[in-house]
Amino acid sequence: MENQTAINSNAASQNADQKSAVMKDICSKWSKFSEQDVAAMKGKADLVSQVVTKYGLPQIQAQSEVDALLKGRQIGASA
Repeated sequence: MENQTAINSNAASQNADQKSAVMKDICSKWSKFSEQDVAAMKGKADLVSQVVTKYGLPQIQAQSEVDALLKGRQIGASA
């Protein structure tokens, strides 16, 4: 049972590290987003929508830039 707890704790720590790295990457690329803005996002679609709104990019360009930045990583509550 202790091994399972250690595994779960390690996975949670890696998940938090990945989420933090994603948040930093987003804030670095798009400076109009605060950490609070990014933390409130529900997922990739929300990020794309916010990029379109705040930066005036076409949807397809915003989607492409978000995909390139995330590289398969997740944002939001499921991250």
